[in-house]
Amino acid sequence: MSLTIRLDLPPDVEQKLRAEVSDLSKEVKEAYALELFRRGRLSHYDLARVLGLDRFETDAYLKRHHVFEGSLTMEDLEADSQTLRTFKAIDR
Repeated sequence: MSLTIRLDLPPDVEQKLRAEVSDLSKEVKEAYALELFRRGRLSHYDLARVLGLDRFETDAYLKRHHVFEGSLTMEDLEADSQTLRTFKAIDR
């Protein structure tokens, strides 16, 4: 099965991007897959399959994009902060 997504850009923006990037479709696909990985919607294995990379190449790809598995998200930090405030209030 294959998924085709249409991205409507103003013609001048599309032209500019195509002039800067050799394969715009591939870049968009990679960016979306990386974002899904960051959100926890794709596993490392799934990301590797989407990108056509092996495990080590995927690790290098993530490192180049400053994405580290198990990294805390802003939501994680906010939840931890709320938990600390709750315990601090109880401790008083």
